[in-house]
Amino acid sequence: MATADWQLGMTAHYLGDEARPRFAQARIDAIRSIGRVAAERGAELVLVCGDVFESNQLDRAVVARTFDALRDVTVPVWLLPGNHDPLDAASIYRSREFVDGCPAHVHVLDRPGVHVVSEGVEIVAAPWFSKAPLSDLVADALAGVEPDAGVVRIVAGHGTVLGIDRTDPAGISEDALSAAITAGRAQFAVLGDRHSTTEVGPRIWYPGAPEVTSRREDDPGNVLVVDVDHDTVSVDTVPVGTWTYAHHQAELTSEADVDELERWLAHLPAKDRTAVWLSLTGVLSIGEKARLDTVLDASRDLFALVDLWERRSDLVVTPADGEFGDLGLAGFARDAVDDLTLRLEGDDAQAARDALGLLYRFSRGGAA
Repeated sequence: MATADWQLGMTAHYLGDEARPRFAQARIDAIRSIGRVAAERGAELVLVCGDVFESNQLDRAVVARTFDALRDVTVPVWLLPGNHDPLDAASIYRSREFVDGCPAHVHVLDRPGVHVVSEGVEIVAAPWFSKAPLSDLVADALAGVEPDAGVVRIVAGHGTVLGIDRTDPAGISEDALSAAITAGRAQFAVLGDRHSTTEVGPRIWYPGAPEVTSRREDDPGNVLVVDVDHDTVSVDTVPVGTWTYAHHQAELTSEADVDELERWLAHLPAKDRTAVWLSLTGVLSIGEKARLDTVLDASRDLFALVDLWERRSDLVVTPADGEFGDLGLAGFARDAVDDLTLRLEGDDAQAARDALGLLYRFSRGGAA
């Protein structure tokens, strides 16, 4: 079974204090989910291709909770150090907490080249020893590996495939890796670093992260069940993630549009494990914007996150004719409305819109 990019200990700074512990626990729970899938599908091993941990500097409780979850996995687990947790001088894999507590069935792929897993099964590992390697570590690990008809070999790598993401001196050459597989030097390659499940080629896959880590990921939250030999390969994608990151775009020009956004939010499941980024455009009156703020405030009480993505939003707020007149404001309140309205075209426009919205909601008794 293939997985990668657990990034245990990830802080998710953009989440609030209430949601962040749930997010961290979900990453630990994903280990147990992976173990259940492995047991149900009769997997021989679980291979984790890089970035098991978010960094080499983590609270020891993260390591302890990781081992507690790994003890529930009933098959051997092989861990590959990646760019987040390389085998450098400060490596978490060499810490006392790790060495003393690591379960016997959990193994670190701590050297490049061939590791014997069981009779007839080998892993060709390409661990990271620094955050900035200067060569294709997968190609380096395969150097000198010759075909063997009696062995099935799985390449364990981490990094970007050249041509998919970006140019990188440590980028993995798809052509070289495919050629090695075609020549029979290995039968399958599992790669980490790309958090979305991606088929690079029939025998080269990114499993992706078992729990989402970014709103830009296309297909996270999976593990791969791989059945491979010299002649055939089958790959089954199995969802295990419990968190959802959603990006929603909407044009708002009326209260009906705001109501539609409210309905969209209401229909999302598992709100306590869902983070939503909104890109909102359009033109709303002060009252309609106040209604939107009420909807967003109520949603933030339910969701792990509801955030207005400012860089992708262009929501114009302008007072409708007679909008504040209907509220019967006078004196200081009326003067404040007039002053804020004049500021809607200046450098303080956003602050003026927010202040007018608050004043409108307060004048309506908090119900907009």
